[in-house]
Amino acid sequence: MSIQPFVTPRPIVAAPMAGGPTTVRLATAVAEAGGFPFLAGGYKTAEALHQEIEQIRATGAPFGVNIFTPGDQTIDTASFAAYASELAPDAARHGVQLSHEPVVDDDHWHEKIALLTTHPVPVVSFTFGLPPATDMAALRRAGSCVLITVTTPEEAQAAAKLGADGLIVQGESAGGHSATFDPTRIPAPVNLPTLVTRIQSVTELPLIAAGGLDSATAVRAVLDAGAVAAAVGTLLLRTDEAGTSPVHRAALAAPEFDHTVLTRAFTGRPARALANDFIAQHDAHAPVAYPAVHHLTRPLRQAAAQAHDPHRVHLWAGTGYRNAPTGPAADVLRALYPMPIDQ
Repeated sequence: MSIQPFVTPRPIVAAPMAGGPTTVRLATAVAEAGGFPFLAGGYKTAEALHQEIEQIRATGAPFGVNIFTPGDQTIDTASFAAYASELAPDAARHGVQLSHEPVVDDDHWHEKIALLTTHPVPVVSFTFGLPPATDMAALRRAGSCVLITVTTPEEAQAAAKLGADGLIVQGESAGGHSATFDPTRIPAPVNLPTLVTRIQSVTELPLIAAGGLDSATAVRAVLDAGAVAAAVGTLLLRTDEAGTSPVHRAALAAPEFDHTVLTRAFTGRPARALANDFIAQHDAHAPVAYPAVHHLTRPLRQAAAQAHDPHRVHLWAGTGYRNAPTGPAADVLRALYPMPIDQ
């Protein structure tokens, strides 16, 4: 593929952060600072995503859109019901009643593919697995560069075989959901530059490195390893332009939250978050059932956020969260990739 979309003054990509943190304002700020922003299509309708696309398209800046690939939604209903019962006391604390009936959906997949093929964007990326070959081909015919997020050399080989134009290599230190194709697998602790090198050994596709990049030194390490760009998310969570909730912002700086863990407790799929009481109490019992568990806990998480209860909220964060600053997003990009004549 041509890496032209990523030839920006700074080889820094703003990772898509679904559920609120990624905003058009944040994406625009990143683009104005010389980086490459992604809009987060997860958990949005096609109509809502279209509005965001048109807003950033009007700026003339290059950008990408990320969407979630639907996976196997087979559910052990007994385990799911047992988990719902276990969470009932937490829900009752905030006046919420949880349904024991699992909700499954494809996150408006067909509508989003239709949107992105009729209103093409420069780059489309996929998370959680391989898209159908027909959909991928349609996006490429429409003129989009198509990327797939991978976490292992084996996933990279599968993505290359399908015809991906490039790969986002996500390390296990990344905040939020792991992009692993297999939600039963907890990602192995592999140094990100090492993972980039391993994946380079099985494919010649351009690579964007993501996960735990919390300094200019970390960014330089993945670029030196061969990545064409470095993707950051957690470092942008507390910036002025991010849509991060107040309870999440506060927790990122609170002394009581002193480490992160990988957990399925909130969504049924591995994700890295600040360790809190909810994870300590329920992680061992959470079924592998995404997005059913996501839908199950969502009312509780929303109520807890409104009540400023950080122990029942999914506080997504990568391992470098202590380096996430307040202030303009542009300052984050300048710190990660200083330029001789800065903007």
